[in-house]
Amino acid sequence: MRTSQFLSRTLRDDPGEAETVSHRLMLRAGMMMQAAAGVYSYLPLALRSIHKIERIIREEMDAAGGQEVRMPTLQPLETWQQTGRDEAFGGNLFRLRDRRDREMVLAPTHEEVITAIAKANVESYRDLPRILYQIQTKFRDEPRPRAGLLRGREFDMKDAYSFNSDEDSLDATYQRMREAYRNIFRRCGLPTLEVEADSGAIGGKDSHEFIMPADSGEDTVLTCPNGDYAANAERAISVKPPAPVSDPEELAVVGTPGVSTIAQLAEFLDIPESQTLKAVFYQADNETVLVTIRGDLEVNEVKLRNLLGVRDLRLATPEESHAAGLTPGSTSPVGLTSIKRIGDHSIEQGANFVAGANSPGQHYKNVNYPRDFEVDRVADIALAQAGHGCPTCDATLEEVRGIEVGHVFKLGTFFTRTIGAEYSDEQGMLNPIVMGCYGIGVTRVLAAAIEQNNDGKGIVYPAPIAPFQVHLLALNAENPEVAATAEAIYDELQATGYEVLFDDRTDSAGVKFNDADLLGLPVRLVVSPRNLRNGVTEAKRRRETDAVQIAQADVASTVAAMLAKDDL
Repeated sequence: MRTSQFLSRTLRDDPGEAETVSHRLMLRAGMMMQAAAGVYSYLPLALRSIHKIERIIREEMDAAGGQEVRMPTLQPLETWQQTGRDEAFGGNLFRLRDRRDREMVLAPTHEEVITAIAKANVESYRDLPRILYQIQTKFRDEPRPRAGLLRGREFDMKDAYSFNSDEDSLDATYQRMREAYRNIFRRCGLPTLEVEADSGAIGGKDSHEFIMPADSGEDTVLTCPNGDYAANAERAISVKPPAPVSDPEELAVVGTPGVSTIAQLAEFLDIPESQTLKAVFYQADNETVLVTIRGDLEVNEVKLRNLLGVRDLRLATPEESHAAGLTPGSTSPVGLTSIKRIGDHSIEQGANFVAGANSPGQHYKNVNYPRDFEVDRVADIALAQAGHGCPTCDATLEEVRGIEVGHVFKLGTFFTRTIGAEYSDEQGMLNPIVMGCYGIGVTRVLAAAIEQNNDGKGIVYPAPIAPFQVHLLALNAENPEVAATAEAIYDELQATGYEVLFDDRTDSAGVKFNDADLLGLPVRLVVSPRNLRNGVTEAKRRRETDAVQIAQADVASTVAAMLAKDDL
């Protein structure tokens, strides 16, 4: 493709609306245009990369036994009401009415429709297992669409669903899909971390995310440096730092005027925060809950929500706290029995804690569980953090920021029981089909790849998903010898099967070099009067600093060798 004919206009300056590296570079490189907040047109440069990602996905999904389908994005609201997910998605669900005043939605995902397909096509165990997938546009009305393709309101996604007869069959499919995902990201040239993840309220026992490390990522992953453990912070467990331990002493009240935070309390009494107990008030659906955790730790609200089995969890307002008989800044479960009480395991790991006395300006010292207070349930509801111990070895956990690009999890029978998708077993008994779900954000993969692969000059594409493999620059293109040589190289590379973007414009060398760095294609070739005088062509990998001088006869073989260096 000749640049002079290509639909792409680069920008010299950063767009003001861009919040992340990928958003900024994709707009500057002329890869997309915003139509509305979180809604974009994909121009040829972006679409070529998206098609390459899709091709790799299709090949690996087919190899794993998947069959491609295509489901509607426009769906009746009643389909979602059947499973209760119209309320679960809340404001993120796009709603509209057709001309008959029938309520419709723009689908953010397709579990309901795919389960109905399985219900109509699966009769017995002989029809299982099945894997169905699609690459489809999804819609989610994000409250604050940002970061370009990393969090938009309209995006492309590969979603796959497996249908199995039992948990053992599901596990076999699940492991096959995990391997397919590893192959997909490897073939895209994108290193990812496979980490344990939270399944959510309707998920099964297994859930894994594929995280692409990037400093700008919204996800926090905790990893063991020995490679023994990796989990999303929402899911991660850890060995908590030890708290002071001593023989239990007598419970007593100490005055703490003006003290209302853990930091203030620790400073006032000259004790470590790990010797305090923190009280946190939550509103779980319509019930106020008191959570007690060691003062040096934080509550993991995902773990707490799953433990309580509630849909809505948030911090209680001061009014709700007072109505429940709680005293903000000086509350503990000591003596409280009229409210649901949840304790983290850390309340069992230490002794002689300082905790609120349920009276302003006063705290208890020498509080010990279970001698001095009770809770309704003790569980791991603490947020694992870098510096905590690895749960599987003696190492210390480290924190990595990243972007979720894929998620696999076991759905179980929630949808099949609700929608009535059953199969008859060998004895003729009806059983609910067991489901798994497997998603990849296709357009997000492209944006995440740019977040992970860039420098101060622009994008640095992994070769397998670059829109073109070679960027051929003709400097002083009006020079007949330069033009003829560049044309010959262009024709040869295309005939050999390479994808070439040929910058045949008459712009200055500076403009062409800047655009080449911005677009970030894997290999750059330069034909110029000086190179021709020396009988060479200049070749350079985008990932490397130095260029090499090669004979024109060696161009194709040099390109092949340079592209091969990007193989993972």
